[in-house]
Amino acid sequence: MPTPSMEDYLERIYRLIDEKGYARVSDIAEGLEVHPSSVTKMIQKLDKDNYLIYEKYRGLVLTNKGKKMGKRLVDRHHLLESFLKIIGVQEENIYRDVEGIEHHLSWDSITCIETLVEYFERDALRGDELRKIRSELDND
Repeated sequence: MPTPSMEDYLERIYRLIDEKGYARVSDIAEGLEVHPSSVTKMIQKLDKDNYLIYEKYRGLVLTNKGKKMGKRLVDRHHLLESFLKIIGVQEENIYRDVEGIEHHLSWDSITCIETLVEYFERDALRGDELRKIRSELDND
């Protein structure tokens, strides 16, 4: 299982490849706000763990294992954003909050949150009722 740091890199690499068709060390470094040398070290580790194939000066390619994990991490991120929106977290806090919690939840918890999000998305009135209750609690 990848470490939280490895997850951040895999998620960023997966997003870059999805958006641009490739992921360069400089793009990864910029997106994660780290030095390119740190990216190179992590890419070598991810290569060793079979998440990607890295050839110096030629770039990198995600393996099937890396693609699967990258997609899972991106999906987790989107799910947690949806969850926080549903429960009424202010928009300006959502990204930071997701970044703060995504590595600390088990996949069992993620599955339960997914079920809860689906429950609220199936009927908009449920979300309205939740917001009504929250408003009542805020006014107490």
